Amino acid sequence: MRRNSRKPNRQTKSLSDKIIIYSCIAVAILAAILIGLLLYSKSLSDDVKEGTMTLEQMANLSKNNETDNTQSASTEIGKSVEEAKQETNTMNNTTTNNTTTNTTTNTSSNTTKENTNVTKSNTSANTSTPKKEEKIKELSFAKPVDGEIVKEFAKDNLVYSNTLEEWVTHLGIDIKAEKTTVVKSAEAGKVKSIKNDPRYGLTVVIEHDNGYQTVYSNLLTAEFVVEGENVDKGQTIGTVGNTASFESGDEAHLHFELLKDSVQVDPSIYLK
Repeated sequence: MRRNSRKPNRQTKSLSDKIIIYSCIAVAILAAILIGLLLYSKSLSDDVKEGTMTLEQMANLSKNNETDNTQSASTEIGKSVEEAKQETNTMNNTTTNNTTTNTTTNTSSNTTKENTNVTKSNTSANTSTPKKEEKIKELSFAKPVDGEIVKEFAKDNLVYSNTLEEWVTHLGIDIKAEKTTVVKSAEAGKVKSIKNDPRYGLTVVIEHDNGYQTVYSNLLTAEFVVEGENVDKGQTIGTVGNTASFESGDEAHLHFELLKDSVQVDPSIYLK
């Protein structure tokens, strides 16, 4: 019985020793782990601090570099702007000088050409034969027959017609003359027409210079001239008759008209 009781005590003691040993080992391991963790934490903290310093240094370096770059860039830009202004001014001055030169050259060239043309014109004018100025021939109309004016020119007012027994216009003058009285050309000219007018009977129309025409109506005959013939002043062209139907109730006379540029005018003003 005693032997059996000792054995369990030894076993218990051995077990307790093992537990103590294992516990010490575990404690040692835990201590080692804690020490390792502390060392690692300190190292990490130092690294972080070093890293922070490095970042601050990098930031400072970066700021310094940016400042330097900005200053250099500003300097380069400033130089570029100044150089650009100088180049622009140089180009503008060059363009202005070229324009002035071209303008002066063109002006001189044009002036030279104008002077040359003027010289040529003057030379041509001097060498050309001077033209004689054409003098306008003054016409002097004479009475185609001698006699009294029995009916005046009435374009803007009315005169009484014995034949028509009414007041009418009268675009010529009536010169009293016996039948067969010679009718002469009032001025030199060319016979335009010889016709039998239904109102004023046998009529001769003569064209003169400067747009004048003379009309001789109420003629008995016009056999002394033909159409297209040139007549002189005072040349016979016909004789007085009584062929005008509009004036058949009047005594024998010559109905005489004067036109300027195809418009009837008062013959009395022109007759001399």
